[in-house]
Amino acid sequence: MSDELKQLLDRVHDGITTFNFDGKETPCIEIDEKKYDEMLSKVAGQSFSINTDLNILQDGLGNAFVEIKLTFSRGNITENFLVDAKTNLNFFESLAKTSMLALSSPKSNYGQDNVFMIQLPRREKAEDALDIIKNALITKN
Repeated sequence: MSDELKQLLDRVHDGITTFNFDGKETPCIEIDEKKYDEMLSKVAGQSFSINTDLNILQDGLGNAFVEIKLTFSRGNITENFLVDAKTNLNFFESLAKTSMLALSSPKSNYGQDNVFMIQLPRREKAEDALDIIKNALITKN
């Protein structure tokens, strides 16, 4: 294993999951409860938008990582999460299907309470990202 691959694996966010929301598998990123509460307190009661970027890193050897960058228009909040696409492909498949992303704390009841939902403005971008990820997971000679 290369040093670069090991460094990426060491940075991977552990709280990547999906849950059933209105009959659809929905991607979710769990974040520390304190960070989650601080984030919500900065934007509560305000109108705001969230820019969501998916930066795909690939090595041509069948490894792909996606840096998910969330930039809130209020509260001076920017969050980065590194996801191993090989072990979390279902996360990106559900993102492409729903164009929704949930943020939650570990104590949340998925789909019931204390879950922050983000609607992506363009489903095609998530679908395009999924195609790139799937292609990147194929080992090149």
